Parts: sequence; structure tokens; C-alpha cells
Amino acid sequence: MRLVTYDSDRGARAGVVRGESVVDAHDALGSGGSTLRELLAADRLAELAEADGPATPRAGARLGPPIPDPEKLICIGLNYAEHAREGRQEPPASPTFFAKFANALAADGATVELPAGSRKVDYEAEVAFVVGRAAKDVAEDEALDHLAGYTLFNDLSARDLQFATPQWMPGKVFDGSGPCGPAIVTPDEAGPSDAIGIALDLNGERMQDSTTADLIFAIPELVAQLSSLMTLEPGDIVATGTPSGVGGAREPRVWLRPGDELVVSSPQLGELRSTIA
Repeated sequence: MRLVTYDSDRGARAGVVRGESVVDAHDALGSGGSTLRELLAADRLAELAEADGPATPRAGARLGPPIPDPEKLICIGLNYAEHAREGRQEPPASPTFFAKFANALAADGATVELPAGSRKVDYEAEVAFVVGRAAKDVAEDEALDHLAGYTLFNDLSARDLQFATPQWMPGKVFDGSGPCGPAIVTPDEAGPSDAIGIALDLNGERMQDSTTADLIFAIPELVAQLSSLMTLEPGDIVATGTPSGVGGAREPRVWLRPGDELVVSSPQLGELRSTIA
């Protein structure tokens, strides 16, 4: 399944993509909540696979971030082997993670304004996973059972602000710095967690191209590690890191400018488009 959040005359609603239509999840199930977070918390995901009901043409459905209001938005740093090498850094011994917040989320097709305090904003194409069932102290061999699915993420990063302090977050939290979507693709459709493709095109030029096979810490290990530190709740988003090819590691450097068009893509997860204001 492909799960989305779309705007309707009843507000933001959870939907299931069926061909060229979006079916309202609450109407299809008859209960369980109208948002994806509510449906995940109620453990209704499996029921959605067969549910059907009133539909909106997909072309006319304005999508938001799949989970617009996550309790947690966690990002993993330096988690692709080639990305660590391009930055001349040793692979970390344990996952490096930081947070973004809901203000960072932007929908597919959104226009993102560069922060006034930065002149060095970079792109980072990422595969993110969405928690479907609460996870605390989960073993690696059970980790994937706690996922609702995967989505695309772009960890836009103001490098000058990021490296101004020992903590990265100042460069990671500006409004719109986390384009996400267009859909959550359930694991049965996305396929193996270590074989998901991820790429980024900037103004039509391929800048990043890899798969989750290059992750230093694979997705089950991330779930296990993070759930040993905190309870992961339904709807939490974890962006798993970016592959090599970021603008800050290129010679000459490539920084985003007004008018730039970004496309994060994956054969399994679709395309996430953003424009820089």
C-alpha cells in the first residue's frame, strides 16, 4: 500500500492510493481515526489493505507530508559508507543521531525558503522509515515488525550553521528543511529494507545515487539501537542518512540557490519534488 495525507473539506485526512484515486482511510474503515498517526496507533494498518470507500482523483488530491505531526523526527548522520569516505571521516562506532521538528516538514511539491542566516544550504536525499507499532528495547530480528513503511526525505542542511557549534542541530531545523513524502510505502511493497534505491537530481543533474545496502547501520539495527534509548511511537519518522554526493563535499562546492529544483527519487518509493524559493 501507499499511504498519504491529503487535504479535504474536512481537513487533513489519511488516504490510501488506489490506482489513480485516493481512498479516505477513515471512511473505508468506518472508524479508527482520520489521520495516519491515529490509524497506526489503533493498529488498523492491516485492515486498510482490503478496505475501500469514497475516493478523490489522485491528480486533484493535494498531498501533505505523510505524517504531518510526528511525535519524533529523528535523523541519522554519517550512515552511508561512501558518504563517510567522501567527508574523510571514520565510520562511527554507533549511530550518530539528531532531531528535526514538525516545522521542518514540507510536502511533495513544496517551495522551501532558504534561511536568512545561511549562505551554504545543502541537500541530503534519504530513505526514512515510519514506526507503525510502539517499539521499546526491540531485538534486531523483530525490528521490521514495528515499521509501517518507508518514505522519502530530504535533510536540507545549512552547513555554515551546522558546523558553527559541536552540535549539528542549528543547521538542521529551519522551516521547511525536511521535505517528506509523497507516500508511506508499506514493507510488502517496498521490498527488502537493505535494497531500497535512493537518488537526488538537482536541476536535472544526478548528484546522489545509492541504495540502502551501503548503510553502515542497517534499518533493523537502527530500530534496535533507538528503541533501547527511547520508546519509538506510531508515526515517528526516522531518516536513515544520506549517500555520497552532497554539495558540501564537492569541488567546487554546490550550495542551493533560489530557483533550484530538487527531485529525490527511488524505484520503490516514488519521487519527492521541492523548489528553492
